[in-house]
Amino acid sequence: MELQPYNDKFQKVVNIIETARENAYKKVNEELILMYRDIGKFISEPSANAAYGDAFVQQLAGFFEKNYPDLKGFNRRGLYRMKQFYELYKDEEKVSTLLTQLSWSNHLKIMSA
Repeated sequence: MELQPYNDKFQKVVNIIETARENAYKKVNEELILMYRDIGKFISEPSANAAYGDAFVQQLAGFFEKNYPDLKGFNRRGLYRMKQFYELYKDEEKVSTLLTQLSWSNHLKIMSA
């Protein structure tokens, strides 16, 4: 049986799959960025006092290390980055929807510049 006549039609199915996969990656990225922002907010608000803030972040990092060792990125450094991310954009209402269009690694580059 010759499949050649169907190749163009079958390619349309491949295009549907690739588009859905790309949309799924975008949605996952969007959810991750929103999660990092929300964690940053959670950390930022109670840590206004510098001495308390350091202890709070360190205790949270220790909590993750002890109870969820398989979760990566929730160490002291990662948590401070989330806090920095939230604080950088918290007053920018117009920017909030655009935030999810960039990957976390792009945001890290922006914050380190």
